[in-house]
Order: sequence, then structure tokens, then C-alpha cells
Amino acid sequence: MARHGGSRHTPRHEGIIDLNAMFASATNVVLLAMESQQAMHLRLYHLGLGGPKAIDEASLMVREKIEAFTDAMGAAMAGGSFESMIGDYRAIVRANIERLKIAG
Repeated sequence: MARHGGSRHTPRHEGIIDLNAMFASATNVVLLAMESQQAMHLRLYHLGLGGPKAIDEASLMVREKIEAFTDAMGAAMAGGSFESMIGDYRAIVRANIERLKIAG
């Protein structure tokens, strides 16, 4: 190792991709897709039952989509990381899954 200013200095490798970070991001996106599919399945089931509860669920769904979009845009404009936005959205989707399982 080369010495720089009396301390150890590890050479930087410019242009090398951090594979661990890339795979972590890809894993979170895949998990979000799988969890979203489960939430959609449960929502469609509840909507298919019809009645006042279905109307409430449809209204809640639209409201949640608008809130999620505005939150994501705000986080992106504030410089939030992709990972944190995916993590936040996964938490919302998982909460919906639990709520819909209990309601069913």
C-alpha cells in the first residue's frame, strides 16, 4: 500500500460498479413487484365483492396512489435515494396487504 500523509491510502477504482448495491436495489424492486401483485390480488377480491365496502376500498386506493406519487416526487426533489423511496413504498404495500388480509 502506498503511504499518503502518514496514513494508509487505498487506491480508488473509478468506474467500477458496486455489485452488492446493484443487487440489493434489484432485489428490493423485485420484492416490491411481488408484494404489489399480492396487494392487487387482495384489492381486486374486495372490489369484486361489491357493495359499500368496495366503494370505500376504491376511494382509499385512489387516495393512496395520489399520496404515494406526491410523497415520491417530494422525496426525489429533496434528493432522496432510490433505495429509500423503494423501501418506503414497500412498507406501504406491506401495510395494505396486512389490512386487506384482516378485512377478508
